[in-house]
Amino acid sequence: MNYRLVKLTKENDLNRHLRKQKREKGELHLLFVSPWDKYCKALMKKLERRYALANESATPLYIVDSYHMPHSFVIFRSTVLPQLVRIRKHKVHSEDYLPMVYESLDLE
Repeated sequence: MNYRLVKLTKENDLNRHLRKQKREKGELHLLFVSPWDKYCKALMKKLERRYALANESATPLYIVDSYHMPHSFVIFRSTVLPQLVRIRKHKVHSEDYLPMVYESLDLE
């Protein structure tokens, strides 16, 4: 799957995307990261290299930063970072095991 990276900076942006997903029953991909964690930094560097040239039709991957949006982490009970959350229709799949996050994002 090809992703387009979208960094969220406000809680309202995330809430807007969550409401839209709930209303339209579409897909939503969220990645919770911390700017101070070395594993999150490495993951973000690989993501930026891999998906730097993604076009507008690619699936958006919303990056939620713990520095700018600390209250967003309560929504999905994020305790371990990085955490990948995928929402499809009414099902929420959360992955925080680092090798599985890399595999889900095609970053082998």
